[in-house]
Amino acid sequence: MGNLSNFVKRLRDIMRNDAGINGDAQRIEQIAWMLFLKVYDSKEQDWDMSEDDYHSIIPEACRWRNWAVDDRSGNAMTGDKLLSFINNTLFPTLKALNVTPETPIKKSIVKTTFEDANNYMKDGVLLRQVINVIDELDLSDYEESHAFGEIYESILRELASAGSAGEFYTPRAVTDFMAMMIQPKIGERMADFACGTGGFITSWLKELAPSINTTEDQAKYDSSIFGIEKKQFPYMLCITNMLLHGLDIPQVFHDNALLRDVLDYTEDDQFDVILMNPPYGGSEKAEVKNHFPADLASSETADLFMSVILYRLKKNGRVAVILPDGFLFGTDNAKIAIKKKLLSEFNLHTIVRMPSSVFSPYTSITTNILFFDRTKPTTETWYYRLDMPAGYKHFSKTKPMKLEHFQPVMDWWDHREEINIDGFDKAKKFTAQQLSQELGYNLDQCGYPHEEEEILEPMALIYQYEERRASLNAEIDRVLADITAILGGAKE
Repeated sequence: MGNLSNFVKRLRDIMRNDAGINGDAQRIEQIAWMLFLKVYDSKEQDWDMSEDDYHSIIPEACRWRNWAVDDRSGNAMTGDKLLSFINNTLFPTLKALNVTPETPIKKSIVKTTFEDANNYMKDGVLLRQVINVIDELDLSDYEESHAFGEIYESILRELASAGSAGEFYTPRAVTDFMAMMIQPKIGERMADFACGTGGFITSWLKELAPSINTTEDQAKYDSSIFGIEKKQFPYMLCITNMLLHGLDIPQVFHDNALLRDVLDYTEDDQFDVILMNPPYGGSEKAEVKNHFPADLASSETADLFMSVILYRLKKNGRVAVILPDGFLFGTDNAKIAIKKKLLSEFNLHTIVRMPSSVFSPYTSITTNILFFDRTKPTTETWYYRLDMPAGYKHFSKTKPMKLEHFQPVMDWWDHREEINIDGFDKAKKFTAQQLSQELGYNLDQCGYPHEEEEILEPMALIYQYEERRASLNAEIDRVLADITAILGGAKE
């Protein structure tokens, strides 16, 4: 392919002229299902060669090579014929594929990927042009395939702009930093229970790859990931991402990790490492909360995912998870119960506080990275406040956070010391007793001393106010309960 870096722009320019495409979200989804079929067809060529008796789950007429490829003979489908084939043959066929529990994952993912996929384009000629651009990709060429991996990342970043509150792309710098600090080992399995497009998984694989020395190592590497994604579109992108990264059998499932009783999890359901940025700001219904013990049954999505993490972490396992400030300072019953469990049954050893603009421009919600393991109860927790690098007022789409911006905390990590700047704690150690007894499980320590001059986007502002209101209401209820107890339960 000629100018690979121009790939997304070419597709966008063509699709702008199609009346069926309404905005970037549909445009990217349209690209996504075609990319999946192109990448899957390339994989099938490999499987055809490496397996003696390989049979595609996709009927011959629906395989990319047999309908999408334009050999310039003038026989390639286009216009109304192409549109009719896609709408009336391709999609119904792939949605209706016969999949059983015995169907190999690498085959069943086709049906799962297309379950809720859509063709939005209405102009068959423009659709042919888009298909031809995508088919120019030579995924058999290592260099081009690798280069396309980078382009794919840009497509995933584009997805972020089409997301809603609580759903956004985690910057690669953040996922890479978390994977680095967790120090993956061959033979370990990692999980992300809200994996989105697979950012944490790819960072894990990148960090683990240098440890591969034998064919046995390679096999363990290939089976080292587990992902769950509730929404169809990110799931489709994630599966394609995994195939591009050489995982022929991606253990990624289209499911909702909150719809199983956490008390039913056994050791077989647990993982050595969990890397996550769970969705937050959402409110879950009673049918979801019923899958959790009463004291942990929060209506807040991030809280529930935190509970899932606690129940699905192996003994001696390790976690790096991104959570909003609301979890740190929250005083509602469920948050307190989760934090009690975290400190009493797990070792919360480090909290890295991140600037509010890390996820800019998609959200201004301030977030933190919690690092903990299941080795012992917490004895002490270190905080490190990551300040904006010199020359940056805010991160932005044009000036995103880079891995090098984590260097101060990486330098501090193995040589920890308390740091105080201008009377404000930048790095400080707290005992578990201080956090629980003296501070009442308020983990909101070593925060930013000055409010950043930033106008929050409406949804972020609403979320922030709701979190603060819930926390204050819970604190008022607690104080009133204490007063009532002192008065012997008397009421006026």
